Amino acid sequence: MTALLQRVRAPDAPRVTFTWNGQPLIAHEGDTILTALLLATDHVRRTIGDNRPRAGFCLMGACQDCWVQTEQGQRLRACSTPVESGMALVNALPGELPCR
Repeated sequence: MTALLQRVRAPDAPRVTFTWNGQPLIAHEGDTILTALLLATDHVRRTIGDNRPRAGFCLMGACQDCWVQTEQGQRLRACSTPVESGMALVNALPGELPCR
């Protein structure tokens, strides 16, 4: 995976581990899910229809572009939800997982 973002400097915050589509990733405490994902990859999901990559739009929780799900089906806004150690996240399309 190619990262879309790069850190200017490493934060002093402790590291946390989580998974994205089964792949283990490392973030820092205080990172949002979107920040953590875009430091590791170049997109969060793909559009329905033309399959184009999407990486968040407004970055403030208003546009609906950064939804991700936990492996259990809980929907989370990646731009405003802090990443937590042990999170298991997926980029399921609507209807692929039951939402809670």
